[in-house]
Amino acid sequence: MTEKRTFLFSSESVNEGHPDKLSDQVSDAVLDACLKEDPMSKVACETPTKDNMVMVFGEISTAATLDYESIVREQVREIGFDSFVDDLGSVDSKGLSCDTCEVLVRINKQSPDIAGGVHVGKSDLDVGAGDQGIMFGYASDETESCMPLTHLLATKLGKQLTDVRKSGDLWWLRPDGKTQVTIEYKQHADGSVEPTKIHTVVISTQHAEPSNAKRTEEQSGKDNRGAYTGEEQIAPSMKEMNDLIHDHVVVKTLESITLKNTESALSIYDKETCNLHINPSGKFIISGPQGDAGLTGRKIIIDTYGGWGAHGGGAFSGKDPTKVDRSAAYACRWMAKSVVKAGLCKRACVQLSYAIGVAKPLSLFVETYGSEKEGLTAQAITDIVKLNFDCRPGALARDLALREPKYNKTAAYCHFGREPFVQDGMRFFSWEEVVDLSKYTTMTAEDVASEMEANKTEVLGKWVD
Repeated sequence: MTEKRTFLFSSESVNEGHPDKLSDQVSDAVLDACLKEDPMSKVACETPTKDNMVMVFGEISTAATLDYESIVREQVREIGFDSFVDDLGSVDSKGLSCDTCEVLVRINKQSPDIAGGVHVGKSDLDVGAGDQGIMFGYASDETESCMPLTHLLATKLGKQLTDVRKSGDLWWLRPDGKTQVTIEYKQHADGSVEPTKIHTVVISTQHAEPSNAKRTEEQSGKDNRGAYTGEEQIAPSMKEMNDLIHDHVVVKTLESITLKNTESALSIYDKETCNLHINPSGKFIISGPQGDAGLTGRKIIIDTYGGWGAHGGGAFSGKDPTKVDRSAAYACRWMAKSVVKAGLCKRACVQLSYAIGVAKPLSLFVETYGSEKEGLTAQAITDIVKLNFDCRPGALARDLALREPKYNKTAAYCHFGREPFVQDGMRFFSWEEVVDLSKYTTMTAEDVASEMEANKTEVLGKWVD
């Protein structure tokens, strides 16, 4: 039995215009360009950015012919950075220009030592892990998507800021921004947690000059929003901006999230009692890479579960599926969400570990926080995972369709808790499509142990023990 208690937990997120997220998106744009022409590309691409400069560097072995400069500029344009003035006092500079930024490229091929140990001469299913490491996945039944509410809300607030900017509803917003959410939770005796109150919401978002910026100049058509040609509009005052952000971003986001009791997250929000901080430092005009340097892989908690569960330390963006930092972390989420959605437990944290050049995971650990269904144990749920999943890198690439050019969409607004979909024949967020484990809800731990023994040979073909 778990201790009953009430506690506060916080998670943060950033918009696609945050310099670190811009870097992640550029790295994944390069990866997608490689995979589009050569699905077997081996990619490890990093991106730093500062002021009016973006650089791509790393190791790439591919049959694809790439125009790195065009990839970089198009990604910067899509995010919305279309102006740079080398003056920190400028109200016109958004922090980076897709047209004038310097693009540096420092790419060579994958080390032959790594290639020889990982994939050369091996069948698809026997491809080894691209490196050693540990990976984690997490799921909780507190929301419909099995994501922790603190992180889901922080992430969706940032996405909504971007959506209302690109739609023109709040045209005076600029690409960069950060969000943070604190929620009061109740921990139950069965190990589950339940959000009971939105305690704090923090939004810091880049914006045009209040009471002065003109829409025709702010939305000139240099980015992918298209030029505004209607009657001239002037940006509202700072207070009006903050009020509009509350109504169009905070309230709309809360309405979009469904809790496990089927009510929206708005049901646990009260503006009068919530600690609401919108642009608490005052104006936030100069930002993007001009205000802060960016680097791929520096938002790994934002990319995962907002501090819930655990993290092995490996980043995702710019890495092909042989890099288990990425593919195995997706697998851990796939497994954790599957056992929670099946009702086998109410919370799950799954860990895998690998050695470079070795296909089979070295270990599997499943933590259920005491929330497992009556009659089952954490060991039984671990065995269920071994029976139903194959986490060799080649098997993951096959089962989750990881050699498709679909990674740029994962690079902002979290890799998890997203709605899976099919587009142009590609499966996006395939690790969010749960495996049906419902048959185990009527089994006991002894039943699972018997099935495990009966399938021991098959299990040992994909797991170490």
